[in-house]
Amino acid sequence: MTADLSQIVKAYDVRGVVPDQWDEHLSALFGAAFAQVTAVPAGSGAIVVGHDMRPSSPGLSHAFAQGAAEQGLDVVEIGLCSTDQLYYASGALDLPGAMFTASHNPAQYNGIKLCRAGAAPVGQDTGLADIRALVERWLDDPASAPAPAATPGTLSRRDTLADYAAYLRSLVDVSGIRPLKVVVDAGNGMGGHTVPTVLGDLPLTVVPLYFELDGTFPNHEANPLDPKNLVDLQARVRAEGADLGLAFDGDADRCFVVDERGEPVSPSAVTALVAARELARSGGHGTVIHNLITSWSVPEVVREHGGTPVRTRVGHSFIKTEMAATGAIFGGEHSAHYYFRDFWNADTGMLAALHVLAALGGQPAPFSTLVAEYDRYPASGEINSTVTDQQAATARVRAAYATRPDATTDTLDGLTVTTPDWWFNLRPSNTEPLLRLNVEARDRETLERLTAEVLELVRQ
Repeated sequence: MTADLSQIVKAYDVRGVVPDQWDEHLSALFGAAFAQVTAVPAGSGAIVVGHDMRPSSPGLSHAFAQGAAEQGLDVVEIGLCSTDQLYYASGALDLPGAMFTASHNPAQYNGIKLCRAGAAPVGQDTGLADIRALVERWLDDPASAPAPAATPGTLSRRDTLADYAAYLRSLVDVSGIRPLKVVVDAGNGMGGHTVPTVLGDLPLTVVPLYFELDGTFPNHEANPLDPKNLVDLQARVRAEGADLGLAFDGDADRCFVVDERGEPVSPSAVTALVAARELARSGGHGTVIHNLITSWSVPEVVREHGGTPVRTRVGHSFIKTEMAATGAIFGGEHSAHYYFRDFWNADTGMLAALHVLAALGGQPAPFSTLVAEYDRYPASGEINSTVTDQQAATARVRAAYATRPDATTDTLDGLTVTTPDWWFNLRPSNTEPLLRLNVEARDRETLERLTAEVLELVRQ
């Protein structure tokens, strides 16, 4: 295998096809480089490593652990875990961490999500570029590869699932919730591992869908952001007469919600609901982060509950950076990533799910009624268009809308145009020839008209 690291080292993680693009030998080099770049300079004598249920994950993660141990680091291997369980271990043990997963990607993919001690993210600007440069140097010149430490580190096993579950439960008061029937679609991913322990002794009847750990994803992709992967959950919620449906992605760090009618609930509405609860928990004040394509309802609800909303670019590294800079208590994204100050500013779909269950179970109304307060405006969702020239298409849209007397524009992340009656954001993909459009308006007729107009300009 000839490795092209430009193809597998992304903005926030490592991700590629196994064994075509990377393998256990390369994973061991990543482990050694991770030790040199993040752990040793910070004075960490150990790291923690976990993995998902993909067939290639145990071998890749163990090779990484051995690469780090050869550099003198002790390695705590926590085995099968969700990504937020790895973040828990990194935070609770105060150790740098590595999670082996490709999230919702198909079975032939795998990857590594890296963090510093306390679950602080490692991305291109915070160490990942340096790790890539070291590995490339060692691949180009094997003689330059680092010599093993005089005293290699040890490898030990540790089960963190019960402690992770107990910690999450300590952050949400679930003592007064009424009995609920909840359908949970784990998508054959790590939710099947974590949900029984986290939700186990609550007054819930949990109807499990696809809890069997199977990294070949035999039932559907473990990507609830795609509506086709919610179809089974929606049907089962209706058939069971359930109070709620929850869907997790492959590494169970994102959670999607379906109401009692089987209707998907906007992640913006969940963000607003959880924000209101976290603000109440912090005495009615605090900063809440939201990315620029979440609904108008999010900053409105935050202000109504005494908080300060802060708008950021799309992407977890931007959210986590802003969380740390502002001391924010909570952050949410349209993609169903939810970040908590009390979870080391890291994202955890399971903690958001506990908030949703506590909110629903703490009052008598169905979830559709409860969430209506937080879901105020019709929105398009994200619409992707393949374009040959992203800049030219964006310029056409800017020329058509930016000069309107009631419009304001900004370029925090792509192009955002806002009027009193609607807003839209058009931003380029970093990895594909796509433009991503999100539109929201005060009424559905305006939404549909504006969406069609902008798409026509984009797709000329």
